[in-house]
Amino acid sequence: MIGNEEYRNESSGTVAEVVLGVDTHLDVHLAVVLDHLGRRLGTFSVPTTKNGYESLLARAESFGPVRCAGVEETSSYGAGLARHLRAMAIPVMEVERPKRRHLRRKGKSDPIDAEAAARAVLAGEAAGVAKSGDGRVEMIRTLRSARHSAVKARSQAANQLQGFVVTAPEELRHRLRELTTKKLVTVAARMRPGKDLDDVEAATKFALRSVARRYEALSREIAELDVQLDRLVAEAAPELISLPAIGTDHAATLLLTVGDNPERLGSEASFASLCGVSPVEASSGKVVRHRLNRGGNRDANRALHLICVVRMRIDERTRRYVARRTAEGKSRREIMRCLKRYIAREVYRVLVSATSPTQIGVSTT
Repeated sequence: MIGNEEYRNESSGTVAEVVLGVDTHLDVHLAVVLDHLGRRLGTFSVPTTKNGYESLLARAESFGPVRCAGVEETSSYGAGLARHLRAMAIPVMEVERPKRRHLRRKGKSDPIDAEAAARAVLAGEAAGVAKSGDGRVEMIRTLRSARHSAVKARSQAANQLQGFVVTAPEELRHRLRELTTKKLVTVAARMRPGKDLDDVEAATKFALRSVARRYEALSREIAELDVQLDRLVAEAAPELISLPAIGTDHAATLLLTVGDNPERLGSEASFASLCGVSPVEASSGKVVRHRLNRGGNRDANRALHLICVVRMRIDERTRRYVARRTAEGKSRREIMRCLKRYIAREVYRVLVSATSPTQIGVSTT
């Protein structure tokens, strides 16, 4: 390992740039610094605090100007470090965790993972520029995550209510068994089991009321989150939700896919690949063909699929396209693959046109 003095290019005498690789954890990050030839210059760990991030950058720059940083988990454990590095004008690349076959060959440790992250950047094998996570899209992600957990908890509450009805005493079960979930919640939330739970029926009523009130509270929470999400999505990309068959939920999914900096993708082909709607070449010898792309972000792929399904039913332009392609002998599945690719192109152009230097949805004029 080269010493802690600045590495200089022997031919020109200038200070050579270095590459930083970071293996991220909850409390401590471990960093490795490589020079432009891939030689390890230093290894050190820092706490996941502001002072720790400043120390990490200072120690890395003691070897030379930092050209780029490869960071694992930039959307979770590495989010704070990624924000700090971007604030210091250092490009941050998202690095995937090592594949299992690589772990078997090279072993597993924090220094090995950090060095692998730096080498991925040097070799141009990093996943891509990390999402900035500092604008409206990050706000949407946070609220949408909260909404997802609230919806899941409400579904669990509804299932538990129905379970209580199944096992309730006969008289109570007879009263409640034909009610829909909505009516069951209304009835159960107003039950009066009494203060002293001296039999099974009273205890069941108490449990029903408790879960029903939880269901109502979660419904109010979801409604509040929906109001905020509608506002943020409309502010982030008003042109996106004006497109046919794209509502708040699909727009939010597509916004989360590209992040606050969609220009990081470079082209609409990159966006299509990220959404898993770009065909993958599978040619060999004289056979030239493409196969279905089963990779990419599956949530974004699902959103594009549903948009496609609705447009095929209600959008006149799409229906004319389907009729023409059907007459050419294309199957419904092949037509949908083409449509999803076209929709991805349309969505990407809208997102890029609505991009400012800092966030989506703010005019640059």
